[in-house]
Amino acid sequence: MPADCGTVTGAVRLEPLDERNLEPLLSVAVAEAEPGDVMPPVEAPAGWSLARREAFREFHRANFAGLDGPTRTRMYAILAGGEVVGMVRMSRCEEPGVVETGMWLGRSARGQGLGVGALRELLNEAAAAGMHAVVADTTRDNMGAVQVLKKCGAKLIENGDKVHAEICLDATPPAF
Repeated sequence: MPADCGTVTGAVRLEPLDERNLEPLLSVAVAEAEPGDVMPPVEAPAGWSLARREAFREFHRANFAGLDGPTRTRMYAILAGGEVVGMVRMSRCEEPGVVETGMWLGRSARGQGLGVGALRELLNEAAAAGMHAVVADTTRDNMGAVQVLKKCGAKLIENGDKVHAEICLDATPPAF
């Protein structure tokens, strides 16, 4: 399993998302992200309206039950220096032992290696949950995501503008 995905500036830690860290996560989203980058689309006024903020809360609360809950998703707050800086999740796929991941970081947390640290921690969580593979889907123009996936040993499959990544949790990590 990838135990080290490269160097990380500062310690990154994951906390299961719950009521305790939901409001700090929303604060980061409002200050440092676009709604469409951190939650599904909703019918609400543009920007971070009160209705969109409540939809953000409800979307995340729906996943509090974790991998065995109705959404089959575990979300984590990403912490750096003790502060919430983003979110990473894993969702069960139809294939047993496989989860799909996605992540976002506030603008001020990008480009510091925190995404690599967060994915490394998520890979450890996935392995502890008995998973054998983690997959992700992104686009070629999302260079941050593509680089994080590469640094964590993902096998990338490109199809036009789409990129599918697969990380085998029992594989030897790449040398750096």
